[in-house]
Amino acid sequence: QVQLVESGGGLVQPGDSLRLSCVVSGLSVSRYAMAWFRQAPGKEREFVGAISWSGTTRYYSDSVQGRFTISKDNAKNAVTLQMNDLKREDTAVYHCAVEATDLGLGSRDPRVFNHWGQGTQVTVSS
Repeated sequence: QVQLVESGGGLVQPGDSLRLSCVVSGLSVSRYAMAWFRQAPGKEREFVGAISWSGTTRYYSDSVQGRFTISKDNAKNAVTLQMNDLKREDTAVYHCAVEATDLGLGSRDPRVFNHWGQGTQVTVSS
């Protein structure tokens, strides 16, 4: 059984940083592309960033490009999201996801991900 558990969310002020972690059990992240999505109240789920199975390709939404960094930690079987210069509009529940097929390049389309975590709340407020 595949499980994803996110952590690291919290309440921060604009301009602060947070580091989210997603620990995976039941499969090896070294073989899978992974991604982070987020969903704010009343809004649709939004792509944040993705990383290929090899870790060599990463891409981000325009809204977080240059501020967020997605990484894989194969030793911990986890994916992380370093978030810098947080803005109020970054407030959302953040979910990590694993792509359905192995050795993938990742995607902005949530339909290609078949395992999801429950999410961790990030609130940016002064």
